[in-house]
Amino acid sequence: MANFSNTFDTSKTGGSGASNREDLTDVLTILAPEETPILSSANKEKANATFVEWTVDSLANPKTDGINEGVDVSFGAQSDKFAARARLGNYIQKFRRDYQVSDLQEAVDSVGPAKIAQAEAKSIRELKRDIEATLSSADADRKPEDGSDAYELRSLGQWIGGTNSDVPSAFGTATGAVIDVQDAAFDESELNSMISAIFKVTGSSNNLMLVADTALRNDISDFARISDSDKSVRTVQYSGESGTIKLSVDLYQSDHGVVSVVNANPDCAPAQAGTAGMQGYLVNPEYYGIHELIPMGSTRLPNQGGGERGYVDCALTLGVYHPGAHGKITSSTAPSS
Repeated sequence: MANFSNTFDTSKTGGSGASNREDLTDVLTILAPEETPILSSANKEKANATFVEWTVDSLANPKTDGINEGVDVSFGAQSDKFAARARLGNYIQKFRRDYQVSDLQEAVDSVGPAKIAQAEAKSIRELKRDIEATLSSADADRKPEDGSDAYELRSLGQWIGGTNSDVPSAFGTATGAVIDVQDAAFDESELNSMISAIFKVTGSSNNLMLVADTALRNDISDFARISDSDKSVRTVQYSGESGTIKLSVDLYQSDHGVVSVVNANPDCAPAQAGTAGMQGYLVNPEYYGIHELIPMGSTRLPNQGGGERGYVDCALTLGVYHPGAHGKITSSTAPSS
């Protein structure tokens, strides 16, 4: 075969290949999910201590019996209107991401670019994902700092359906508000039973939000579809006035209110033993919030000769004002083949 000039011979510095220009665009793509629905939907409050507390109370059961004529008022256990009060709490947790860029990297021209400002911005995005993953954890419990272990907050997964001795049974997760999916499918009746269980606790038919992982979201979208047994034919129920058939459910209309359905961040969703992606939280944003002791911010450190550096951090906790106002879908057992 005769010798000829080509582009693929990179073993030598001479020849036509040595003069070929590179084609590196200024486009920089980060291939990672960034949404933080639990963090973003929570009300933000100011914390003033490393242990944040709130009180919960309840009403006595309704009475339907009458009062006999002439009978004086009698005082009993229900006369103390504050006997049912309880105090719940959570420890703050500190989050931090550091960043640095060498002096040479700061000086050269790069795609992106790759300067100290971009490193700082990327750390903030990573920090938000750290917080979302911690809030979404399945079973992380609160822990005080003891000089060895750091403060840790109790996650949403532990507040909902967890074995928390500090939470009185009257304020625990409602019966039926936790569904363990063991057959690799979540059906509409299970969702409705969760919504009804929460409604019995709060009496509120608004503001519910379902943060659903990938497989769970697919099942919920199927609630709006009708298919035959082998799923070879699929029809969609839709308004005849609409010009678009939408196969994803953003709002689910139940007997006890409308539920907003949002995608969970798959990188932050809790890891569980069962079917992958079959996890979710049914929450009422009115009954949980984020308490910030140290708001998220960035601190630059002195340049000691190698380049610019710094860190972003914050300290916060999760306040679940009534665990009975929320539910969750788990998958603890893999389906049988």
